[in-house]
Amino acid sequence: MNNRLRELRDARGWSQGVLAEHLDVSRQTVNALENGKYDPSLPLAFAIARLFAMRIEDIFLPDA
Repeated sequence: MNNRLRELRDARGWSQGVLAEHLDVSRQTVNALENGKYDPSLPLAFAIARLFAMRIEDIFLPDA
């Protein structure tokens, strides 16, 4: 699944570690999400959407 996580994180000037702290996950999880190697659980997807004040579907994009 493609996503805009890196773009959104960079726009706030956050490192992967800082984003991980906000989401209560590991930096490795953030890295895997950003690189499309891991699809988030539904609760994590909602937490990410809340953190960036966006809809889930505006962050996570279906594979084309």
